[in-house]
Amino acid sequence: MAFMPPRRPPGGRSFFPFGGPPGQPPITPGPSGAQAPTSPPPQFTPAMPQAQAGVFAVDPGAIRGCLFRNTYVWLHNGQQFWFFPIFVGRDSVAGFRWNGFFWMYFGVDLRQIASFTCF
Repeated sequence: MAFMPPRRPPGGRSFFPFGGPPGQPPITPGPSGAQAPTSPPPQFTPAMPQAQAGVFAVDPGAIRGCLFRNTYVWLHNGQQFWFFPIFVGRDSVAGFRWNGFFWMYFGVDLRQIASFTCF
């Protein structure tokens, strides 16, 4: 049995929520129309700052200084990535995460962040 992709819904709208067809970077608007950075992040991976590593939540005031700046994030689960924060709340941060090809809108609970450094 072969897999058949779904048909286009009535009205001709695409199934792709951000309008991007396969193989093309999607349009990734953030809240209030905030747009992703127009260029990729730096091509290096910074060393994890030892002073910030721990089991506690990241202070929102600390990461607020990284708003609208390229930021490298290490999560407690071992994931690490470039991030471009555009919003910091009491318990979470949201922005754009680099997936290796394009920026995608992303949010994470501050308790999941082991460490970060911004540039």
